[in-house]
Amino acid sequence: MNDPTTIRRLYGRRQGHKLRVGQAALVEEWLPRLAVPDTGPLTSEELFGDTRPLQLEIGFGGGEHLAAQAAAHPAHGFIGCEPFLNGVVSALNHLRDGAIANVRLHMGDALEVIERLPDASLSRVYLLHPDPWPKARHAKRRMMNPGPLDLIAAKLMPGGEFRLGTDDPTYCRWSMMVMRQRRDFRWLAESAADFLTRPADWPQTRYEAKARRQEHEVWYFRYVRG
Repeated sequence: MNDPTTIRRLYGRRQGHKLRVGQAALVEEWLPRLAVPDTGPLTSEELFGDTRPLQLEIGFGGGEHLAAQAAAHPAHGFIGCEPFLNGVVSALNHLRDGAIANVRLHMGDALEVIERLPDASLSRVYLLHPDPWPKARHAKRRMMNPGPLDLIAAKLMPGGEFRLGTDDPTYCRWSMMVMRQRRDFRWLAESAADFLTRPADWPQTRYEAKARRQEHEVWYFRYVRG
């Protein structure tokens, strides 16, 4: 396995605008209830008290996709990872307002969480509109690299699905190049329409909506773990 620590440093801001009083109270009250434990294996039993299937979203942004998927699959457990505090606040709002109880959150590096999961324990992994790091010298920071993908592959169960969404042409080409070199994932696309049209069970994120407003093309990739 390639070393996933090549992107372990978290680049960029951890917090944007200052939290309002209500937002700070939301974090103080709700995040401890829903936070992934700091240490130990992360099994379904540890997180949810039973043996339900697990799904994981890497960099959930504002949490709208995470919340929608969790609401649509109440018998599954969801883990959302996001280093950006304001995104965590947004996700907490979605979970509270929707009375969604089958989600656990980690404010930090997703790879630290993925490493602690049992092998073949995830039924689905989402990576939606990740930071493209468009400059060539920053390519090693992209999540779509052999180290992180080796780790994702190890934690996905056979037949489990990996979903990638992006509106960045450079990231799209890079991802296709990286995935063509792998034999542990099978691309589900059979025609151009399969990755140019968002599937019905793929809720739109705020980043996709922004891309559409800017008249960007958006690509939807679905891979199955072989």
